[in-house]
Amino acid sequence: MKWGTWLLSLLLGAMAAGAWASPPARLALIIDDLGRTPARDQRVLGLPGPVALSILPDVPHSRELAVAAHAAGKTVMLHLPMDPAGGPYAWHPGLSTGELESRLDAALRRVPFARGLNNHMGSRMTAQRPAMAWLMRRLQRDHRFFVDSRTSAATVAAAEAQKIGLASLSRDIFLDDDQSPAAVAKQFHAALELARRQGSALMIGHPHPATLALLERELPRLKARGFELIDVEMLIALRGNRAMAAHGKAGIYR
Repeated sequence: MKWGTWLLSLLLGAMAAGAWASPPARLALIIDDLGRTPARDQRVLGLPGPVALSILPDVPHSRELAVAAHAAGKTVMLHLPMDPAGGPYAWHPGLSTGELESRLDAALRRVPFARGLNNHMGSRMTAQRPAMAWLMRRLQRDHRFFVDSRTSAATVAAAEAQKIGLASLSRDIFLDDDQSPAAVAKQFHAALELARRQGSALMIGHPHPATLALLERELPRLKARGFELIDVEMLIALRGNRAMAAHGKAGIYR
């Protein structure tokens, strides 16, 4: 076979095999507010693929869910309460660094196997630069990652993580601020469209009936629709700690 004919045959074969196909759009998913209700927690554990479970420290089933999720190979996260959230683990402006550390340590004991954390509420706390800078240094020391839930436009949490090169992400889409089935479906579609445009999207949802029903139905269909559900830590690596356009400019968080 002549060289040109052989090369053309090779190229056509590679194209037929999909070797030159564009990579699928990537999605990552975190489910927050877990540990309250075993029946809903079990439905989250049963979701297909690398779904991350973010577990509250001040609810009855925190520890048992963290252990079960770890055993199932799921990513466990601490859902750390921050002002205006209350309770014994919550971070508030004005607390000393020693008290913040004590509350974090106690929360991590309640949620074993936590590979990272994100903020529960926190619209006031994530705007506190000194506290966020301290948190990112602590997480880096512990080899944990951080996800900014972005509950406030004034957040500096992701920016402080980026400054020291901490493995981190920012939330792109909340699935269920409105818990109606139609609204959840609309937000899920928005996440897919965003992933197509920018290559990836990080979704955060909660164990609400409409959210769980949609995810149980739609997650198994993602591959056929050209999407890949990946682990949160893989998305961190994929983005290389760079901010998406909605969160910053030229990859730098505002």
